Amino acid sequence: MSSLRSSDIKPLGHSVSDSLDDFFRTLNGHMPKNLYDLFLDQVEPPLLKATLRYCHGNQSRAAEMLGLNRATLRKKLKQHKIKPDAVN
Repeated sequence: MSSLRSSDIKPLGHSVSDSLDDFFRTLNGHMPKNLYDLFLDQVEPPLLKATLRYCHGNQSRAAEMLGLNRATLRKKLKQHKIKPDAVN
């Protein structure tokens, strides 16, 4: 098995940029409201779920990877109605 090189990884920003371009195209000139909150509500849950899966449900490890304290992670999980034991 070959090792993963940084040149093998597409920067996350490229995927986000492509998704945002698609989103703005679908607006057909309409102005979105509260775009920042809308973006966070759409992006934060999959980020939390994927990180918890990567950490096999270990909230302390996931919080550390995310740069959050564990209490903040738990607050965000509750806010997005994510059950940490259901992400594996």
